Order: sequence, then structure tokens, then C-alpha cells
Amino acid sequence: MTTATQRKPRAKKPEGQWKIDGTSPLNADEEIKQADDALAVRQRVIDIYSKRGFSSIRPEDLAPRFKWLGLYTQRNQNLGGEMTSKLSNAELQDEYFMMRVRFDGGCADPAKLRAVGEISRDYARSTADFTDRQNIQLHWIEIENVPAIWEKLRSVGLDTLLGCGDVPRVILGSPVAGVAADEIIDATPAIEEIKNDYLLRDEFHNLPRKFKSAISGNARQDVTHEIQDVAFVGTDHPEYGPGFDCFVGGGLSTNPMLSQSLGAWIPLERVPEVWAGVARIFRDYGFRRNRNRARLKFLVAQWGIEKFRQVLEEEYLDEPFLDGLPLPVAPGNRDHVGVHRQQDGKFYVGVKPTVGHATGEQLIAIADVAEKFGITRIRTTPMKELLFLDVEEKDIPELSRALDETGLYSQPSEFRRGVISCTGLEFCKLAHVTTKARAIELVDILEDTLGDLDVPLSIALNGCPNACARSQVADIGLKGQIVTDADGNRVEGFQVHLGGALGLSPDWGRKLRGHKVVADELPEYVIRLVNKYKEQRDDGEEFRHWVLRADEEDLQ
Repeated sequence: MTTATQRKPRAKKPEGQWKIDGTSPLNADEEIKQADDALAVRQRVIDIYSKRGFSSIRPEDLAPRFKWLGLYTQRNQNLGGEMTSKLSNAELQDEYFMMRVRFDGGCADPAKLRAVGEISRDYARSTADFTDRQNIQLHWIEIENVPAIWEKLRSVGLDTLLGCGDVPRVILGSPVAGVAADEIIDATPAIEEIKNDYLLRDEFHNLPRKFKSAISGNARQDVTHEIQDVAFVGTDHPEYGPGFDCFVGGGLSTNPMLSQSLGAWIPLERVPEVWAGVARIFRDYGFRRNRNRARLKFLVAQWGIEKFRQVLEEEYLDEPFLDGLPLPVAPGNRDHVGVHRQQDGKFYVGVKPTVGHATGEQLIAIADVAEKFGITRIRTTPMKELLFLDVEEKDIPELSRALDETGLYSQPSEFRRGVISCTGLEFCKLAHVTTKARAIELVDILEDTLGDLDVPLSIALNGCPNACARSQVADIGLKGQIVTDADGNRVEGFQVHLGGALGLSPDWGRKLRGHKVVADELPEYVIRLVNKYKEQRDDGEEFRHWVLRADEEDLQ
């Protein structure tokens, strides 16, 4: 008889790594992905679903295959945040869609904004949100109208394909690539090659989960490279010249991890090859059995950065890297709000839509303003701004006034400049609380009460733990959840996370143990917190540095 001490250790479950465990699917999502090319559902939308209506959509197409088309069902409007953890995705969803329009590198123009604005006005109840991935999202989309929307987007060079799903998502790029006076190297050719070649290949259409990329040659390091699956950041090597450092394995959500440098110097012409190599490692070695671990960051954490680089060089690249030097960190704001001189002597003007929120009519008005001033290049940014390139110096005051009249802010307060929020309970099936409307109200109250602040302050409101609005790396990060108020009622509220940061000293900050704020009391809490900071700060001390040394009772 076998005793307990003689029992063999239980065999470790396979992780679903194709190169190790084989390609047999280990969960329902993987089975659906292998059963049919996800992009094949596009033709079914055109031929069948748009003609027969929402009820005709096959469940396995609705979720997950529609994600490959940039479509998610949105949340039923009658379900409060307390229902998020009680109901299934199918029970939470409505018969309307969120549609994500890709803007790789943030590249737009008046015609593109006008087309999206008209689609918003005509098909999306005039909703439009700029995202922190440089896209524009629309809501209230009906399946019957999707083919017409796609056709209109195609006419201006836009699409929604690979906007969501287990694929390479939109490629973040410096919004001032090729024009900024402080640019190290223009990464535009690399983004264009990846977009026009690699993204079209079937081999990248079934990854373990989403794959987030960023490429910027700007000295300001303006693409949040620390939290991407793969990111290329411009660096000027004393021997090799301008090129890129490559970072892998970043991400937020419930297991936040900062990306790590490969320690390499990469010339511009090799960036697409290296990007594809990292994506192929993720495809072949990424964990597929458990979707909660199916992100590149978990593989990098298991392997270590040295092994990751070795496998990349030996199995996926034509030749090894040249060793690079540690990337100098760029201090200061990474956003592009305000007026900045370009390489050619002209200027670009960066303005802020509050929390990225816009309407269809507003997008059309913005396109009108751009055309009036002869502006042909507009950019979206990872900080939810809009930039207008190639502005003549004499036009700056009048252009700024015209943009302000559309509802944008050419001179936002630090509160308005630094606020960000996710979609929240209004449309998202994962959310517990309302975020976007609360963020807009919060900024208005802070400005009315405090005026402005003389230092940058980032405030992030998230509807759930997934950190789509980067709450873990904000000065004031707010994670939505249902909380108990003073009267014992279950209401919307936020867990507080303070002092997170990217850039100079990337850090997750300080989570206040057990401290939660009822949503209706949020403005009062932030006002109290900012006033404490102003009372106690040392000369030149940033908010997050004060947070890390402050007594806990002063942060309550």
C-alpha cells in the first residue's frame, strides 16, 4: 500500500504553451479560436447578421469572435454595479455594441475626424470617446448599421479590425513623430511596416490574449512604455547613434508588472522584425490554459529577461542584438498639452477634451476648425489629447480660441489636464461604478473650489480592478467597487491608491489599507487631500513624493 510519504508529486498541469504542450485547446475560448478564423465572421456580419438582426448572431461569434472586428456588446443600462459580479456576460449585455476605431500611431486628419463624427451622429447617439490607446470608441451601435459604418470608415482609410480580441491591438506611437524638436528618431516607418505587413498575417490573429505595442522615438518617452507588452523607446547611443531600446512584459490589471529592458540597441530598420519576434514568442510560449495568466508579462516573469532575450535571438531573429546602454529617464510631463515648436519652425498645439469625452457634432466642428486653418495633420495621444500639427505662429491665438469654442481646452487646469477615466458603469460589463460622469463633475468642482494647482496631478477613475485608466500609476488612483456607507447601505465607491507613477521612478505607490471613499463624497476627499499636500509640501516637492512620506491619517 502506498503511504503518503511515498506518493509521487502531482503532475503540473500544462499551461497551453504551443511549443511545449502542443496546440490542442485547453479551454472554450481556445476551442472557438481554432474552430474558425475569427476574421471570417466579418463576412457573416455583412451577409447575415446585419440583415437578420441581433437575435441571429451565433453565441460563439458574438463572444469572442466579434472582438476581432472591434466590437463588444455594451452593458444593459438597467443593471447597477452590484449586479456585475452576480450575472454572466450574456446576462449583463445589451443588444448594442461598443465599436473601436483604430488610429495606429494616433494619426488622424480632418476627413477622418469628420467621418467618425458623422458616424457618431448618425449611428451612435452622438457618443465618441478618445481612449488612452489613441483610438476613438463609439457606443449604441446596432448590428444592422455595421456594414455601412465599415464602408464609411474605409472611404477615409480607417477600420475597426483587430480593435479587440487576442491579437496585436493598435500600435501606440508618438503623436509628434517626425515633427517634434525634441525627437531622437522618427519611428513612423516601423509603425507603418508593422501595420501594413505583419498585422495582415494570419499568424498573428490567434495569440493567447491581447498584445499591446508602443513605438516612440521621442525624448519625452510619450507612450507609457513601462506598461506595454512590447515597447520601443528612442535612445541616442554614443557609438551607434539614434535607435531604440526594447522593453517587454509590462501590464496593469490585478497583477501589475513593469516592463523590462532587453538591454539591446536596435536600429530603426530592425524594429518590425523584433516586434514580430516578440509577438511570435507570445504566440508559441504564452500561457493559454488560464486566461488570467495569458499575458506576456507572466511569461517574462517566469523566464526572466535574460532567457527571454536568449530565446528571442536564437529562435526568432536572424542575428543577435548589439548591446545597448540603460535608457536615460526623461523627467517632466509626457503629455503634449500647449504650444510647442516643431523641427521646421512651425508649431503644434495640444488641447484637452475632458476625460477624452466628445460628441459626434463636436468632432465635426473640430474638423471644420482644422480645415479653416489649413491643418491637415491631427493626432490623438495616449493621454487623451488632440494635437494640431503644422500651425503657423500667427494662427496660434485664433486657433486656440476656435478650439476652445468647440468644447476643447487649450489651457486646461492641472486638474483637467491630469484626469483620466475608463468607460465605467455606463457601458462596461466589468464595471462596478460610474466613472466618466463622475470624473467630469470632479474636475468642475475642483476648479470651482481650488482654482488650479502649480504642479502636475494625475487622477484616474477606474470602474473595476482591471486598471484601464491606469489607476495604479496615477497620483490619485481610484478603483471602483461597491462599498458600505455610514448608514450601512451598499453604494458605489472607490478604493484609494496614492502616489503611483511612470517615468522618473516608476512605482505602484501606496494603497491605503482598508480606506474606501463613497462615490458621492469623492470631491470632498480629493479637495481635503490636495489641501493637505499644499500645507505640508516642501519646496518643489511633487504630490507623489509627499504621499510616500505623509502620515496615513493625513491621507484619509
